[in-house]
Amino acid sequence: MAVDFLRLQQHSQPGWFATSDPPNSKLGSGGGIAHLLDSAWRATGEGITFSEWLKASRKLLLMAGGQSRRLPAYAATGKILLPLKALRGIAGQRLDRTLMDAQMPAYQNLLNRAPEAARVLVTSGDVLLNFKNELPPLPEVDVLAFGMWVNPELASHHGVFFCPHRAPHELAFFLQKPTPARIRELSADYSSLIDTGMWMLSERALAVLMRRCGWNGETFRDGTPRFYELYADFGLGLGLQPTASDEEMASLTSAVVALPDAEFYHLGTSRELIASASAFESRANLRTPGLVSRRPHPDQHLLNASVALPLRREENHTLWIENSEIPEGWEIACEHVITGVPSNAWRLRLIQGQCLDFAPIGEGEMAIRPYQMDDAFKGALGQPTTTWLGGSVGTWFERRGISLVDAGFKAETDIQQAQLFPVLPLDSMDEAFLQWMLDASPSSGDRFRKLWLKTKRLSAEEICNECNLEALYRQRRRIMAKTLPRFIQNNSWNAFYQLDLAAVAEELGDQLPDLKMPVGLESLDEIHHHAFQSAVSRRQLRDDWSQPEATAFRALGKLITREMECRPVSPSRNLLDDQIVWARSPIRLDIAGGWSDTPPYCFEHGGAVLNLAANINGQPPVQVFAKLSQAPEIVIRSIDLGVEKRLRTYEDIDSFQQPDEFALARAALALSGFLPRFSGSSAATLKDQLQAFGGGLEINLLAATPKGSGLGTSSILSATVLGALGEVCGLGWDKEELFRRTLALEQLLTTGGGWQDQAGGLHPGVKLIETTAGFSQKPRIRWLSERRFEAWIQAGLVQLYYTGITRLAKNILQEIVRGLFLNASRQLGLVNDIRAHAIHSFEALQEGGWSDFCKAVEESWRLNQALDAGTNPPGVQSIIDQVADHLSAVKLLGAGGGGYILFLAKDEDAGRRLRKTLQDSPPHPNARFVDLTISNEGLAITRS
Repeated sequence: MAVDFLRLQQHSQPGWFATSDPPNSKLGSGGGIAHLLDSAWRATGEGITFSEWLKASRKLLLMAGGQSRRLPAYAATGKILLPLKALRGIAGQRLDRTLMDAQMPAYQNLLNRAPEAARVLVTSGDVLLNFKNELPPLPEVDVLAFGMWVNPELASHHGVFFCPHRAPHELAFFLQKPTPARIRELSADYSSLIDTGMWMLSERALAVLMRRCGWNGETFRDGTPRFYELYADFGLGLGLQPTASDEEMASLTSAVVALPDAEFYHLGTSRELIASASAFESRANLRTPGLVSRRPHPDQHLLNASVALPLRREENHTLWIENSEIPEGWEIACEHVITGVPSNAWRLRLIQGQCLDFAPIGEGEMAIRPYQMDDAFKGALGQPTTTWLGGSVGTWFERRGISLVDAGFKAETDIQQAQLFPVLPLDSMDEAFLQWMLDASPSSGDRFRKLWLKTKRLSAEEICNECNLEALYRQRRRIMAKTLPRFIQNNSWNAFYQLDLAAVAEELGDQLPDLKMPVGLESLDEIHHHAFQSAVSRRQLRDDWSQPEATAFRALGKLITREMECRPVSPSRNLLDDQIVWARSPIRLDIAGGWSDTPPYCFEHGGAVLNLAANINGQPPVQVFAKLSQAPEIVIRSIDLGVEKRLRTYEDIDSFQQPDEFALARAALALSGFLPRFSGSSAATLKDQLQAFGGGLEINLLAATPKGSGLGTSSILSATVLGALGEVCGLGWDKEELFRRTLALEQLLTTGGGWQDQAGGLHPGVKLIETTAGFSQKPRIRWLSERRFEAWIQAGLVQLYYTGITRLAKNILQEIVRGLFLNASRQLGLVNDIRAHAIHSFEALQEGGWSDFCKAVEESWRLNQALDAGTNPPGVQSIIDQVADHLSAVKLLGAGGGGYILFLAKDEDAGRRLRKTLQDSPPHPNARFVDLTISNEGLAITRS
């Protein structure tokens, strides 16, 4: 698997590296870590020293899980890559999801929060951990271990940390598998936490570990690392009162952090695999509305499997069938792990506890591995306590008339190295021979005894090395494609529309037929289905791929605007003949969270943005003036563009999808009741409606920022126009209603977009705006004190600079939303991080200072660039490079690509040098600094 990992898991160097212990060597967990780090450095270090390589980036070390004797079905791939069922309530899962996939978000969260000294996060390969994203502060120590609270009985099977009651983060000592009685005895003075297998190590700690394995700074003295255990050796030397006294270890600082609300699922054995998968799924269902069952989980797990048998809860419990085709001729009972079964027409009978695995070997052959659920695959063949298939291994041989000598075995041979498993071409497999291997008292013994003896056989250890993983993965993909149409039709019982549909289309799209949309889909699932159809068509190189995608965008627009159609409004004159309504709004500077406010993400997950309402050069830059006129028409003028438009018919208003300078204003008029589908008026024409209204309207627009500036101007202008019209027409809209109607307006214009721009301009100050999942997005706002931000602006630490480069957000918006339609795991994961970062930044800034603000902006800029590489084009980067020495952080505002840059200077002198540098050598004729002040009003509407 180490050889094929990058190709089969679709990863590449230098971001990923895989290796295994050298042949015929046992390194232990500590030696394995040393070997992995050395091998990865040599493969990806590009001529730098080992120390420089460690400092260049943090490293995640995924331990694959050893020989997997007690879980043989996944020995060849390693337990870290065993498949897991996609669960409802978790978006962005792959159909071929693995334990590694399930754990990566948690690992990434830990690495993002790691203290400065931490270089490596070591993880266990046979554990599924689930814990909250919100972590306590992580202490700066050489060895930081993560524990969790469990009862002494469970803890006794694992390593246990003991921490003094007076200092719960300090590690006193570490014990391997202490008895429950010992844990209780120590509880008078110490808290005990189970070791989760996740340890963060500093460079100092790694140096000690590597030296224990024979490292001299450049290589290992014996060529390969010496045997050394991380947990059983290194761990015992840690703490204030270490179990094993060691002077060098005593120099290392250590601490333990308890994971909040953690769940620990061990996957070390076949039985644990099923029990842990059931417990994890049941716990996940408790967190998902509508999925709590009155009955316990049936302990039945079918993954990538075609099963023609009816399965009953009582008779077929404790069942795992994966990567297999089971025809109706089979008879099964309970307590089975069935994996790798090829397409067949056999009639097989498995009694309780029997398991069956088929491993592809070479091309066209398969190793047949029958075993029993609790077989340990440990012990000498000649020992009566060594079991296989539910009894003594010797009994299996005796009942088939085979001696160990006949089979070429020695009594002292360990069962893991015994060549027990025949290898046959698929077309010559005989169901009677398979049954002969499984039956406790087999018949037709002589013929199959001879066949077993003369056939090529492999040991469990050899299967690990010789398994054709390409063929194994190929069979999984074939069965997935075969079962996918049925999976889609049964979507109400599974997680299909929460899968990473982009990955499904990429992996299986060329094998899929036309997919009919299931009847009765919910609105968002319908959108996901159309997007998936489009992705499959693109994979099949069909010319019509854009049609279903356009249908998905239209469906999203209808979902958002439907509420406005269901709640028509009736505009009535609320203005004297000589009065003018004056509406003005600040722009917004997005600090963190942008993209999490975008449908459909915010509908499914909720959004969170941290932004700042600002005036430019002492004025709110977005302004709208509205007054009555005598003629029954609506006149719209753009002060900044110097153009006007006269609207005399409903058709003139209903043309807002045709892009021009006044599309936004026409859509605002429609939503204000001047178009029949949004209006409570019964007027036949716009002229009739305006005459009944008491005259026409003149609307003057001013947007004192360039188009494509990144300040959210178009959405804020939309909200400001709606605010002015709501006042003129007596509609009584508050800011929450303007928030929703602006979201609908952008869908009418087909520009899409989220809600953070209008929320940022409608509401004053520096604030976190959050919504929960649901179609009705209702903002919850929490403010930060403005005084610190005002002081930073006045000191020149915060500066706003227009690059002269513009970029419209529509194209990037469509690309990102396409990924959200498809639950693409990369985009979805990044937007999840962006949302969490907004909340984390707000919490940090409640008590934090300038450095916290700089960190928040720096991380936002990193996340934005990770989501879209075009966010930071070369022209912008050259401006940043010009003043990089003066900066603590920088960020392009909005979707990026151009517009305004937010500069955060290192200090006041750096702020002055920054300003002088760009004023002396402007990168663009239109580039300029603008004065910035915080708006303490937000949208303001007055009348003359």
